[in-house]
Formats: sequence, structure tokens, C-alpha cells
Amino acid sequence: MHFYGGSYYPIIICLQIFCAIHSYRRGTLNRWIFLIIFLPVIGSIIYVYSEIISNKRSFIKPVSINPGKVINPAGNIKKLEEELRFTDTFANKVKLADAYLAAGFTDKAIDLYKTSLTGAFSENEHVMAQLIVAYFEQQRFDEVIPLAKKLYQLPQFARSKAHILYALSLENTGNIEKAENEFKAMKGRFSYFEQRYQYGLFLMRAGRDKDAWQIFTDMLDEEQHLGQMERKSNRVWFSKAKDELRKIGVPENTA
Repeated sequence: MHFYGGSYYPIIICLQIFCAIHSYRRGTLNRWIFLIIFLPVIGSIIYVYSEIISNKRSFIKPVSINPGKVINPAGNIKKLEEELRFTDTFANKVKLADAYLAAGFTDKAIDLYKTSLTGAFSENEHVMAQLIVAYFEQQRFDEVIPLAKKLYQLPQFARSKAHILYALSLENTGNIEKAENEFKAMKGRFSYFEQRYQYGLFLMRAGRDKDAWQIFTDMLDEEQHLGQMERKSNRVWFSKAKDELRKIGVPENTA
């Protein structure tokens, strides 16, 4: 009787171990471990594509894959669809739209978000922020920008994912100087690590490796002075910064 995978079993095990170690170092093991274990071949391939291949220098946001949705594709979507059919409310529309977006049904999510923006909810902050994510995933950058401008003055926008996507959308539409100004607005010591990581990638795409090197180096210097919880919550960005530094090396004329 052959084990699962037959003669390829040792290769499958090695692939699982590689994915588990890589995920652990990036601080994402809790998210991926069940997929890697219970769907060893498919799960490992999805992990490699999502976390390694897609996370190159491309400024297009990698496809978001939710392991839970791979194991149970339907998730709670059917339940939420039934709830909306039974009670057509703003809250039920948004819950279902959020589930669609998380599962990768971006078109359906956009349709629901747009129909929910009526009456008292015509400028709901959560819905507009989610629409920014959805439009960005579809590379509809011209539609991201006006939505972001509506949220711009809100205090929470400064540290949000929507702000990052706004800056990237400006870059994608040729507004390079404005994009850099937005990245600079998200740059602060001992904080904004995801934003600063994205700023570093922006600088690398602009051929400014020395400036990017400084961004990533500052992040890693600050890591040593953070509390345990702060280090843990930002571990993925420190790991990614180390990866980029390995690509850059040490630029010339850098002390």
C-alpha cells in the first residue's frame, strides 16, 4: 500500500516543511498551517504563489487568498445570502459584500457595496474603504482616487490600508510626486511599518535603491527597541524588509 503521493511523498513533505518554515518566519503560520497540512500539494502551491511569487516588486496588489475559503469555499456566504433575502438591510448587504470580497468575488462585492450607498448611508466610511480595496484589486485606479479623497480628512484614514492603496493608485495613474507625498505622510519612527515597507518598494520601482535601503534599514533598527507585542504584530513587515535588503545589497557611498 502506497502512502499519499507515492514516490513523490518525500518531495511533498519537503515542500510542506519549506512552506511552514517560510510562513513561521513571516509571522503568518497561524493563517496558513491548516491549509499546508490538510491540503499538502494544493495548499503548498497556493502558499508559494500567494506569499512568494506574488510578493515581488510589482506594485499591483497580489491576489488575496483566504485559506479558510479554500478549505470551505462556500464559507458562510450562503447563510449571509439567505439573511439578505429574508431581511434586506444595509447591515446585511455590507456583511455579504465583505464576505464576497474576502472570498475573491470582487464583482459581486462591488455591486453590493454600491447599492448600499444610499440615503443615510450614502457616504458610509467602511463601505467606501472596502470599495477602495475592491477597485484596487481590479486595477480601477481612477475610481480609487475620488473615494480616497472623500475619506482623506478622517483621522483614521492616515493609518489605513485605504491610504496605502490611494498612494499606489496615484503612482499607477502617473501622479508620482503626489504618490510620494502620500507615502511621506505615512512615514514615522517606531510606527507605520507596512506603509514604510510599501514606500521602500515605491522607491525601488523608481530606481532609488539607496533611499529604499535607508527605509528598510531604519525599520530593522527600530525593531530592536519595540515591545514584544509590537514586534510580533509587525514581524511580517520586518521579514519583508530583510528580503528587500538582500536584493538591494549595500548601495555605493552608503556609510
